[in-house]
Amino acid sequence: MTYSREHAALRNELRDFYEEYAVCLDEEELERWPDFFVEDCKYRVTARENYDRNLPYGLIWCANKNMLKDRVLALRQTTMYEPRSLRHFISGVRIRHVEGDTIEAQANFSILESLSDREPVVNMVGRYIDTLTRTPDGFLIRARDCVCDNYRVRTSLIIPV
Repeated sequence: MTYSREHAALRNELRDFYEEYAVCLDEEELERWPDFFVEDCKYRVTARENYDRNLPYGLIWCANKNMLKDRVLALRQTTMYEPRSLRHFISGVRIRHVEGDTIEAQANFSILESLSDREPVVNMVGRYIDTLTRTPDGFLIRARDCVCDNYRVRTSLIIPV
């Protein structure tokens, strides 16, 4: 991709989008989380080994926005878990391809987790591999693969990545 002022402006817009996504999760505004996605989205959390081998396995797999909403509902109404605080750090935003209103992008993430009686730990490290759509109201995620570099998740994978 050629680097230009338009490219730099788009990357800055994407950084803002990713940062707002992180705030949504870190502040536990989970009911707002599905609003970052189109209706027929794909959301998957998977290990790097599975992604690199093009295997369909995922720790979390949602095939549309309604499944994202169901996940939030389950978290709020049925799931029991120890209270925790998460902080998502997103960096290395990279535009891989642009065609019309479709943007293929990638960004690194790390998630720190704090439980009430323990020191903070690195919960997960990896990258988002995204296909986004630009709308008049901003970006929406069409497909997101959260590719984890971790061999295992230290505690539970509760809050979305």
